[in-house]
Amino acid sequence: MVDYHATNNQNQQYPSGGPPTYMEQENDWDRDLLLDPAWEKQQRKTFTAWCNSHLRKAGTQIENIEEDFRDGLKLMLLLEVISGERLPKPERGKMRVHKINNVNKALDFIASKGVKLVSIGAEEIVDGNAKMTLGMIWTIILRFAIQDISVEETSAKEGLLLWCQRKTAPYKNVNVQNFHISWKDGLAFNALIHRHRPELIDYEKLRKDDPVTNLNNAFEVAEKYLDIPKMLDAEDIVNTARPDEKAIMTYVSSFYHAFSGAQKAETAANRICKVLAVNQENEHLMEDYEKLASDLLEWIRRTIPWLENRAPEKTMAQMQQKLEDFRDYRRVHKPPKVQEKCQLEINFNTLQTKLRLSNRPAFMPSEGRMVSDINGAWHNLEGAEKGYEEWLLNEIRRLERLDHLAEKFRQKAAIHESWTDGKEAMLTQKDYETASLSEVKALLKKHEAFEASRPGPRGADLAQELTREPRDRNE
Repeated sequence: MVDYHATNNQNQQYPSGGPPTYMEQENDWDRDLLLDPAWEKQQRKTFTAWCNSHLRKAGTQIENIEEDFRDGLKLMLLLEVISGERLPKPERGKMRVHKINNVNKALDFIASKGVKLVSIGAEEIVDGNAKMTLGMIWTIILRFAIQDISVEETSAKEGLLLWCQRKTAPYKNVNVQNFHISWKDGLAFNALIHRHRPELIDYEKLRKDDPVTNLNNAFEVAEKYLDIPKMLDAEDIVNTARPDEKAIMTYVSSFYHAFSGAQKAETAANRICKVLAVNQENEHLMEDYEKLASDLLEWIRRTIPWLENRAPEKTMAQMQQKLEDFRDYRRVHKPPKVQEKCQLEINFNTLQTKLRLSNRPAFMPSEGRMVSDINGAWHNLEGAEKGYEEWLLNEIRRLERLDHLAEKFRQKAAIHESWTDGKEAMLTQKDYETASLSEVKALLKKHEAFEASRPGPRGADLAQELTREPRDRNE
């Protein structure tokens, strides 16, 4: 008989609360009872095929299940293959003691997985006791092939049964209630295959009254296309009133692992595709960042020299055109670049977050294209822009002042021209040469009046200020 540790008996060995609670084993392995011959035949075939499906991964197999495990070597190898763990080094001697030691190492490994073996000893395995050997293999199958099956909060046998019921529910003439007579007509096996690989089975052509054909069809398809070895003969199942439950469970568990493995592979493939898609998206973001950063920096590089050009224009109209060009730059050309700069920073932060969430290294832009480099270039742009605006306004104010001074000068000049009109003829007259003293005095008073009426020197001051302005600007 095979028993299992109860949780409360293992708290010291498993401080987290105990090992998994395994299925209670039936008393079929009781030392004093005999297996039904038909069941023993089915178990031999099924268990042998199951063992070989794993042993072939290590390049070996068994022919006789109670003979080929007697020295413990293939038993230890089987446990290593199905568990993925290394067992202690086996003893290579041919003596009975060496064989017993090897089998004990295998049994100790099984016990270390939370399974307590009762009534199965190394000596019985070494002696080739078929009943005890089959019981030991069933224990291994339970622990490594069935126990970890979990479906909707049910596990092991109940989980496997629920999985079968869920998968075969849509199929007519299939009603899985157990692991014996529910499988006799072969339709349940075919339904499992059709549910996952519909191209392999023409389910509509199967007949419930032809169980041998149904079973052979399922077993052959499973072996050819699903890599599930044939573990039972159709006749053994059909000719038995109640097929062996353990043999059916072992066979069905192979279907479960084959299909769940394919599903896991598909899930892994989908996950890989998702990772690749994320990586491609990240690469596009990197490329977009590099291009956007390059274009923005190039625009800044071309714009700053224009803003730093302080060559003055000679007329107010020309300076007003410069001011209008600057305002056009502010209204039309700069706003899209401000948006690009904001989008660039958003893309950079988004990319870094995506990389961090997918445990990828942070993105390092090309030299000179870091966000800090762009911010520095943008700061220089705004500095040049501010300086250019101040220069424009000062230059326009200067030209306005010059225009005002020029206008005043023109007014003064007009007054002077108006005053001098006819004065030259008067001044060139020589009537004083023949004049008397009284006439000379009169001429003198007339000349003094002429001097008093002459406009002041402000026009000359204006002229000096106008001519001094360009010199002061150059200095």
